[in-house]
Amino acid sequence: MKLVRQYLQFVARTPVLIVAMVVTVALAATFPALPLGGEMLDVRQGYDHGEVMAAMEQYGEAGRRVYVWASATLDMLFPIAAFSLLAGLITRLRPNERLGTLAFVPIAGAVFDFGENIQIMAMLGGYPDISTTQVTAASTFTQLKWLAINASFLLVIGFGLTALLRRMLRARRER
Repeated sequence: MKLVRQYLQFVARTPVLIVAMVVTVALAATFPALPLGGEMLDVRQGYDHGEVMAAMEQYGEAGRRVYVWASATLDMLFPIAAFSLLAGLITRLRPNERLGTLAFVPIAGAVFDFGENIQIMAMLGGYPDISTTQVTAASTFTQLKWLAINASFLLVIGFGLTALLRRMLRARRER
């Protein structure tokens, strides 16, 4: 637990937040430019076996090779940067110490994203032999990742608005 607290204190520092934001934006801008031949499964809210098979066919052999490479490299760095950014913002903006445990939401999101990436790489490498069980596992990780992302954004917005309101009230009292 001490290690996690140290990590959260580290990612809440301004220089780390800036680097995490730059890396997140750069990687997010890179993904659509990859020559896959179709939309990445990662950006969907979920998918079924038929959708995965259609996407795999649409990617073609070259697109599947690019996608597996991107999943093993860029898309393993992305959750580290993006979810560190969200965890750092939640830690930095939390209204009190008790609410600091909510920084675990983006950490869980990163774990789900890694699970999603591993499943997608396995499907890309195993095509055309992809089971419905494997697709269900991958889609579940994807859905949980998006749930964690949305919850993290709501926490950042809520804590940010709370911090702004507190500053405005403090400034008003000091006048």
